[in-house]
Amino acid sequence: MRNQILRSLFAMVLLAVMTALSFPVIALDTSTGVGLQDRALFQERVDYTLTNQSGGDFHGQNLFNTSFAGATGKGADFSDANLQGTIFTQAEFSGANFHGADLSDALMDRADFSKTDLRDALLIGVIASGSSFAGADIEGADFSDALLDREDQRRLCQDADGVNPTSGIATRDSLDC
Repeated sequence: MRNQILRSLFAMVLLAVMTALSFPVIALDTSTGVGLQDRALFQERVDYTLTNQSGGDFHGQNLFNTSFAGATGKGADFSDANLQGTIFTQAEFSGANFHGADLSDALMDRADFSKTDLRDALLIGVIASGSSFAGADIEGADFSDALLDREDQRRLCQDADGVNPTSGIATRDSLDC
């Protein structure tokens, strides 16, 4: 009896909170076979969460605030793409091409970016704790205000060279080498 009363009370409180909040309710249209992997929840942006995009061609695309969380994109081409605010948490992008891409404010924690091409990329304000950039080409990359593991920062400094053509910041300076 007590559990039933508590459940009823909880349901009433939840209903009160939900009706007090003013946000639109948006449902996904799955009648065409489009699921969560193809459309982001609550927005019209494409969502690649938990998908395999290996070898995919995203060259020059606007992927602002997209999610690649848990995705695989080995050898994918993201050159000159806008990936600002994109989520790459626990993703696998070894050997991918991010040459000239804007990855500013991306969430890249616990992700594999080993042997990626990050030349001339903007990585301003990224959060990349627990990620791997082993063997990545970072010439001209701008890591200003990036949150990196200290050991990754040291390893990146060993190969840091060049100046980012967009921001004008030297890679070594952006990494505080």
